[in-house]
Amino acid sequence: MNIKIKTNDEFTHPIEKLKWVMACLRDPDKGCPWDKEQDFKSIMKYTIEEAYEVVDAIENGDMADLKEELGDLLLQVIYHTQMASEDNVFSFDEVADAVADKMISRHPHVFGDGIAQSASDVDGIWEAQKDKEKTHNSGALDGVTKGLPALLRAQKLQKKAAKVGFEWRNADEAFKKVEEEISEFKNAKSTADKEEEFGDLLLALVNVGRMNDIDAEEALRKASNKFIKRFEGMEEDSFDFKNATLDDMLKSWKAQK
Repeated sequence: MNIKIKTNDEFTHPIEKLKWVMACLRDPDKGCPWDKEQDFKSIMKYTIEEAYEVVDAIENGDMADLKEELGDLLLQVIYHTQMASEDNVFSFDEVADAVADKMISRHPHVFGDGIAQSASDVDGIWEAQKDKEKTHNSGALDGVTKGLPALLRAQKLQKKAAKVGFEWRNADEAFKKVEEEISEFKNAKSTADKEEEFGDLLLALVNVGRMNDIDAEEALRKASNKFIKRFEGMEEDSFDFKNATLDDMLKSWKAQK
C-alpha cells in the first residue's frame, strides 16, 4: 500500500509538509530505497553542493533559481534533522529553537540594551558573545571548521591569531612575507617542497588580503568568474585555439578586457 498524499489543508505550515515528505521518504517500510540507505556522511557532500549552488544563483542574480536552490538547501537541513530524530538525538524544532536563541543572545544591541553604530561594532559584540558562550578553556584557534574551503579557513585562522596579537604590524610587512615565500617557492627542488612552499605562499597572500579588508575566497571566486567570461568571449569570437600560438591567444585574451 502506498503512502497517502496529504493536501495542503492538512498541514499547519509549509515546513510541516516538508518534514512529512522527508519522513515518508525515510519510512522503513514504504520509503524510498535510496533515501533509506543514506546517513549523515553520505548526505554531507550534497549539503555542500547545495550551499554552493545557492551562491551561484546569487552570483548570477537569478531570483527564480535562488528560490529553487534555497529550497534544496532547506531540504538538506530537513534531511539531517530527520535522521537525527530517528536516532533520538535532536529534532528540527530543537535546531530552529537553538539557533533563534543564539541569534537573540548574539544581538544584545537588537534584543537588549547593547549599542552598535556600525557593522564593525556588531563584529566585536558577536565575538564577545561567542566567548561568553564557551563552556571550557580553549585555544586561540579553536572553533574554525576543518571542512571550510581552504582560503576561507586560512583567513579565519589568521583572524583568530590576530586577536591575540599574532600578526604583522602592517600590510607592508605582510607583503614582504609574500615576497619571501615567492623566493622560497622558486628555489624549491622537489615536488613535495614545491607543494609546501606553494601552500606557504597562499597562506601569506591570504594574510595580505585580510589586512587589506579583502575576502580571499570572494576575491578568487570573482577572478575565476572573470576568467570564464573572457575565455568564453574568445570562444564566442570563434578563436582558433588549435592553430594559434601563445602570442595569438594572449592578444585575443587582452582584447576581451
